[in-house]
Amino acid sequence: MTSDIRPRDRSEAARRDVLTGGIVVAAILLFVGTGSNLMHALVQSLIGLGGGPDKVLAAALILNVALILFGWRRYEDLNREIRERTEAEKRARYLADTDPLTGFLNRRALLVAGQQLIAKSAVEGRQVALFLLDLDHFKTVNDIHGHVAGDRVLQVAAERISTVLPPSATKARLGGDEFVALLPFEPGARATIDALAAQLVAALEDSVTHDAQQIRIGASLGIALANDASITMDTMVRQADIAMYHCKDQGRNRYCWFEMGMEMAVQVRNQIETGIRSGMPRGEFVPYFEPQVDIASGRLVGFEMLMRWDSPEYGMIPPERFIPIAEESGLIGELSLQVIRSAMDIAKGWDPSIMLAVNISPQQLKDPWFSQKLTKLLVEAGFPASQLEVEITESSLFENLPLVRSIVTSLKNQGVSLSLDDFGTGYSSLSHLRALPFDRIKIDRSFVAAMRDSADAQAIVVAIVRLGESLAMPITAEGVEDEATAIELTRLGCTKGQGWFYGRAASAGDTAALLAERGLLRAPAMPEGGVAKPDAEPLRKSA
Repeated sequence: MTSDIRPRDRSEAARRDVLTGGIVVAAILLFVGTGSNLMHALVQSLIGLGGGPDKVLAAALILNVALILFGWRRYEDLNREIRERTEAEKRARYLADTDPLTGFLNRRALLVAGQQLIAKSAVEGRQVALFLLDLDHFKTVNDIHGHVAGDRVLQVAAERISTVLPPSATKARLGGDEFVALLPFEPGARATIDALAAQLVAALEDSVTHDAQQIRIGASLGIALANDASITMDTMVRQADIAMYHCKDQGRNRYCWFEMGMEMAVQVRNQIETGIRSGMPRGEFVPYFEPQVDIASGRLVGFEMLMRWDSPEYGMIPPERFIPIAEESGLIGELSLQVIRSAMDIAKGWDPSIMLAVNISPQQLKDPWFSQKLTKLLVEAGFPASQLEVEITESSLFENLPLVRSIVTSLKNQGVSLSLDDFGTGYSSLSHLRALPFDRIKIDRSFVAAMRDSADAQAIVVAIVRLGESLAMPITAEGVEDEATAIELTRLGCTKGQGWFYGRAASAGDTAALLAERGLLRAPAMPEGGVAKPDAEPLRKSA
């Protein structure tokens, strides 16, 4: 850290100090000489042996005193200037090295201090563990509660980190919601590091109080190890970052040590994220459509839109490969709306009796403007809201129920139908079903698929169907894969089903062919002077 005083200013000050010192020394020497002569003359005058002190000597003595006083004053000024300059340099160094919000080191200071700690620990025969901690869903805190609440969460997180870790730990905030800590330890004390990591994760599970609100946070923690002086801080931070993202993939709210195999997984993940970013403007993400059928009659009543990635490099990629990465990277909102718009353009050609169902990511329900964005799509595509059904997963209700209520109520007011998806896998209560204007409940496929072999699964399906009846909400069963399951669902009173028994998700072209075969495409615009011809006969058989 260099001083904020320029070299030229330093040299000027040094020259002034030397000059002032020289003047003071000369004044003292003169004072000694003139003072002794003057005092001798004064004594002689007092005893009557002389005519009094010489006026020139008296003036010289006074001048010497003045010069000495000037020098002393200058000495005090210099001391004060040095103290102020030292304090200013300390303050500047602190500001340059410290994160102002948390009081931890910043990234630049961490890299310097960390490299020194690694070298020192290697000489002492110790190892260094680097914790990289990322707060889970921190962006949501800023989006929903505001940046003041976000700053409060960061400060509380820093306090909890300081409470758990020993005072000797080097702590830093890398930026955003990422924190780093360095802990030297004896090679045989790795269990101590595990215990500290577990305590940190547990401490950050507790909610943070802000403006009478309880903000839930959590943390994913990656750990990297330096066992010799050759390892750089850049390498350790990168390895801990990889381990941290591995924790997120495993379900968050946990800690993981870096392992070499993780690096390959991160490279694949980065390739997918890069592919998503480049593939969206090229239109590589396309809608596929899974049939939804009235179970009792076999009549085709709608399609659920499922997203596929038609990559020119890797071929057709299923959603489970790229949707989680799109959610983590914040791309899911733009990607979902892009594919929904394509689906609307396609579904405009369907018979009005055929519904289009679209899944909404939990991340999209954290966007206060989502309802307006979807309404804008409906207007731009010219697609009737009454023909659209939005499916919301049960787990989405717990992040911010008031915001979800606002979004679904707005969509409902636009004429959009609402379905509670994956029912039975989350923790919905009857109060949620009463508070939110859902039109339909969808039973998760895991229960439907297990019905024939599990009495418990069948009991759950029966209970959900009866619940739907009591709330006047029709039931859709996912995962219907054989005729026996379809017959049993019909007997139980389930109204609508989808699954391999009725048909797998198909491209827009294959879906149009299926609808044309059953006469369920919209009639083309009437030609001038002619009559439009229907596409095909109405549905006469099971889908």
